[in-house]
Amino acid sequence: MSIKVMIIDGQADFRSLLMHHVTTHWPDAIISAYDPVAAGQLPREFSGAGNDIILLGDSQGDKDPILTLRQFAKKPTFPAVIYFGDDNKVQALSAGATAYFQRDNIRHNAFIVHVSDILRNRQRVASTDSLFVGDMATGIHPLIKGYRFLKRLAVSEHSAVYVARKESVDVNMVLKVLRQVPDVSDGLGAFDRFLQEYEMIAGLHHPNIVKIYDLGVSDDHAHIAMEYVPGGDLRKRIDEGILQADAVEYMRQIASALSKLHSLGILHRDLKPGNIMVRDDNTLVLIDFGLAKRMRLEQEITGNGEIFGTPYYMSPEQGHAGDVDERSDIYALGVIFYEMLTGKKPYLGPDAMSIILKHTKAPVPILPHRLSQYQALLNMLLAKRPQDRLQSAKEVLDWL
Repeated sequence: MSIKVMIIDGQADFRSLLMHHVTTHWPDAIISAYDPVAAGQLPREFSGAGNDIILLGDSQGDKDPILTLRQFAKKPTFPAVIYFGDDNKVQALSAGATAYFQRDNIRHNAFIVHVSDILRNRQRVASTDSLFVGDMATGIHPLIKGYRFLKRLAVSEHSAVYVARKESVDVNMVLKVLRQVPDVSDGLGAFDRFLQEYEMIAGLHHPNIVKIYDLGVSDDHAHIAMEYVPGGDLRKRIDEGILQADAVEYMRQIASALSKLHSLGILHRDLKPGNIMVRDDNTLVLIDFGLAKRMRLEQEITGNGEIFGTPYYMSPEQGHAGDVDERSDIYALGVIFYEMLTGKKPYLGPDAMSIILKHTKAPVPILPHRLSQYQALLNMLLAKRPQDRLQSAKEVLDWL
């Protein structure tokens, strides 16, 4: 998505200079230029809407440029303003400029860093505070029709998750919403990853995999509507204590869901109690495939040497950014099994790397005597080398 920049200054050469700085780094940038000397001052109701950044020079005709800056900055939704002046930095920043540069001494690299920081901050704000752009009192979203937003569950850098009521069927659902904003990073954008996530899981039909009901895409938003499970996650159940019989039954359900995922060439790669919800009927449902990737796309999308997942549940090969396959999910399942049985994590440490090293080097933990019947299974789930583990979720089911 191209960034949108507006340049406001009375000198054509300076406007061209700023345009050159922007397009050298962002060749697809959409730039509009305004000459306040020739065209007159912008009206007071000018909101800057549609722009990501305003570049404001101090050549503003007969109007004090600091007053113009202050007029812009006092509008709560006005884009960030970078001000270009001559030795009035303190005034400009006090008046609301996000950054200041001397007009006759613009260092390109510093300028690009400032613009990039502004865009990243705008991206975070757009996907958090500004993601829900409707009337919070009524729960109406102008771009996502047919839902009434009830509450926000979580926010990440690129998306937000809400509970919303589907009005046509009067049912609560989870809406995962992403707003497409300028992507100043390289590689696959968050918006594309979001749509790939839907593509991967929309066709899955399994009693222990979250149900996907709908995908909606507009010019700059996308949303996925999925099953809402209000009863809490497996982490909560573990904290409360789980009976042995329930732990074994939960293992069956998780392994069955993994077997379905793996049969379609999908790895979860972030299997943990927080990503497993418990329905009112005591059945489990796997959620949050944000880190899932089709095996055939894994290297293409994630690149080499990048670690995904949570250290407490990482297989040794995943923790060291090695090649992973379905046996890495099997390892995470073993960690969860141990935790359900004992209420404790098998490996602890003061930081992520120390935990990763324990997964690699520390022996498989020994279960208390009362749980010894599960030790052989645990040994095959938590084997350090993938070839020494159970090789598939189906094998886990057979053992259970």
